[in-house]
Amino acid sequence: MSAHVIVLPGGGYVQHAEHEAEPVAEWLGGLGLAASVFRYPLNARHPVPLNALRSEIARLRAEGAGTIGLMGFSAGGHLAGLAALAPDRDERTSVQFAVLGYAITSMETETYRPSQLVLLGEDASPELRRATSLDALVTPSAPPFFLWHTAEDPYVLPEHTYRLATALAAHDVPHTTHVYPHGPHSLGLARGAGEAATWTRSAADWIAERTGAA
Repeated sequence: MSAHVIVLPGGGYVQHAEHEAEPVAEWLGGLGLAASVFRYPLNARHPVPLNALRSEIARLRAEGAGTIGLMGFSAGGHLAGLAALAPDRDERTSVQFAVLGYAITSMETETYRPSQLVLLGEDASPELRRATSLDALVTPSAPPFFLWHTAEDPYVLPEHTYRLATALAAHDVPHTTHVYPHGPHSLGLARGAGEAATWTRSAADWIAERTGAA
């Protein structure tokens, strides 16, 4: 049974950021990992993007992928986290690890409200916002997470990563968290971005531990 990583680009649930798509999959391929980009539905209300991603996970599993990981950025990171954490009785759609870059994790804060409006609507109830906030979905059975962010991110504040990391720690879920001092939002592979550029090396080692990749 092989390993496969699904790449989920960001874009606020209204577009797909191309530099967080194929370039990331190509980088993963260079590590010896099977990887593909999944362009989830845009301008769609929850749970449409989540259900689409679950269908893609089930398809890959039916084709022989045993270990499936998700790598998501910004809004794509939020969707990756939902797929990894939201209750689901179907083992075919389980994932074994998730890598989240500057991800939106909370729908309960006012941070980057445009994504909330697209995914949940203007009149989203407190219950719906809670049910789509990753920190509220963590249980002891959650898969391992690798989280990274920059302290200077003006669009998705690092609070989002801290909230999820705190929940993972509270439930003894294995996780790694890197918050780099400098860098804007939407760095992607972060080549030439100083210390933040080291996230790829750290993530490569972390993924290798979970997939057995050399």
